[in-house]
Amino acid sequence: MLIADFAHRAGVSPRALRHYEDQGLLAPGRTPAGYRQYDASDLPTVERIRLMIEAGLATRVIGAYLDCVRGGADGHEVEMCPDLRRELERVEQRLDRRSREIERTRRALRALS
Repeated sequence: MLIADFAHRAGVSPRALRHYEDQGLLAPGRTPAGYRQYDASDLPTVERIRLMIEAGLATRVIGAYLDCVRGGADGHEVEMCPDLRRELERVEQRLDRRSREIERTRRALRALS
């Protein structure tokens, strides 16, 4: 299927699909006219990419760990590939820092009220 149809089925924008391709996360085929050609079997890959993005991983990092996340009938299975735990800990640390910054801002707002 062409990019617009596939993007609709995958729940992402065509631009996101092109970005995933640029990052080496997806490798769609091409029609004789050069249009991207996706297969339904690409849908789980996009789902895994989206899950990893939602978990805070950047697309440039996801490529190293995409094979560590597998989809299944009852959800996703994660195999702790080398260094994946460290990447997830970095995301958690970043979230903790942001939480502390937000709390400082809330205190400052309350002080001004």
